[in-house]
Amino acid sequence: MQAVLNGRQLALKISANSVYGFTGAQTGQLPCLPISSSVTSYGRKMIDSTKAIVESTYNKKNGYEFDSHVIYGDTDSVMVKFGTSDIAESMRLGQEAAMEISKTFIKPIKLEFEKVYCPYLLMAKKKYAGLLYTNPEKYDKIDAKGIEIVRRDCCGIVRDVMADVLQKILIEKDKNAAVECVKGVVSDLLQDRIDMSKLVMTKELGKKTLGQEEEEQKANKKKGIKSKTDSKNTYQSKMPHVMLADRMRKRDPATAPNVGDRVCYVIVKGSKNAKIYERSEDPLYALEKGLQLDHTYYLENQLKKPLIRIFEPILSDPARELFSGEHTRIIYKPKMQASKGAFSGFIKIKKTCMGCNCPVKNDEALCENCIVNKGKKIFLERQIEHMRYQKSYSDLWVQCQRCQGSLHQDVICQNKDCPIFYKRVKSSKLLQESQDEMNRFLTW
Repeated sequence: MQAVLNGRQLALKISANSVYGFTGAQTGQLPCLPISSSVTSYGRKMIDSTKAIVESTYNKKNGYEFDSHVIYGDTDSVMVKFGTSDIAESMRLGQEAAMEISKTFIKPIKLEFEKVYCPYLLMAKKKYAGLLYTNPEKYDKIDAKGIEIVRRDCCGIVRDVMADVLQKILIEKDKNAAVECVKGVVSDLLQDRIDMSKLVMTKELGKKTLGQEEEEQKANKKKGIKSKTDSKNTYQSKMPHVMLADRMRKRDPATAPNVGDRVCYVIVKGSKNAKIYERSEDPLYALEKGLQLDHTYYLENQLKKPLIRIFEPILSDPARELFSGEHTRIIYKPKMQASKGAFSGFIKIKKTCMGCNCPVKNDEALCENCIVNKGKKIFLERQIEHMRYQKSYSDLWVQCQRCQGSLHQDVICQNKDCPIFYKRVKSSKLLQESQDEMNRFLTW
């Protein structure tokens, strides 16, 4: 019954919000600014009235143990800090205050007690998280509003690490464990130990790209049809997912995203002054071509700001404690690959010894010194590593076969929203590279 009533009240709330949005819009079906202005005006007056009554009533002068403070109010809600650490007492005071304040409102307006947050992190306007209680015996869940854990425009690693941090701060109440969790993620990111599926970002392609518009105009021109640029339905700014959609269309128009599709992309390393939209790339293309992800971008632009907001009330200097120190000193450097630029004909990458990294002749696996001193040991280590890659790829392949419903057919899945897809592609690439290295031992 409660689920039905919640569904009904949610439907009413959405309907009311929709009407308010129609009246507040400059253009649309029902523009009427006086209606929307009066709604916000009355809401603001009721919040101010509630604040004044709570703080003037629930204080030490009136015999209460603590002075209450309204710490936040937004639209149709007021959050009060009564001072007590007892959940049951907070609920009693909240219910009592709601009944008293409702008497001052015009009927049928009624202020209801809803929930208790303890602990509670208020980071900014419309950005908060807390442990939600509707029953004093046990908390219901971690409730978060406006932060990255509930948003779709950030990558998976941000949501995962914020969920872990809130778990340790709000439930386990272990600040040090939360700090160590963040340091571990930062270290793994800089050393390229985070799976690519956690670094993929997605955004919807809501309009045509400039490339699409140009192609349509050229097609219409060949047909003798005059057409004008539709600026309202075409992106005018250069955004990462928009520019990537144009590049994908040039590579293969058949598989390029269209209007309404969600574009998956990662940020790869580029030249020093390259813009972000120039370094956005299709995750699958980046894996196949061995493009190096820009881990510094993910650290500075994805992880840093959300985590600093969470730790600001807890640490004196969260930026220094979380993002500098021993855990940030080791940074992954990829193996040098043959250049594809103008100087590619003058560059030749020579194979090196797997033991001491000195140049070797004829692409052999080991130099003469390593063959004599530790040849068998190096071969066994590489063989064990190769078997590990084989097992990892086999496990992922079987997992995808089970998802398809048959263990006797090849995997044909190309679902880029599935994290296993990128793991399987990367595992296949690592296995092939490992096999190439093992083949070098054939000349030994």
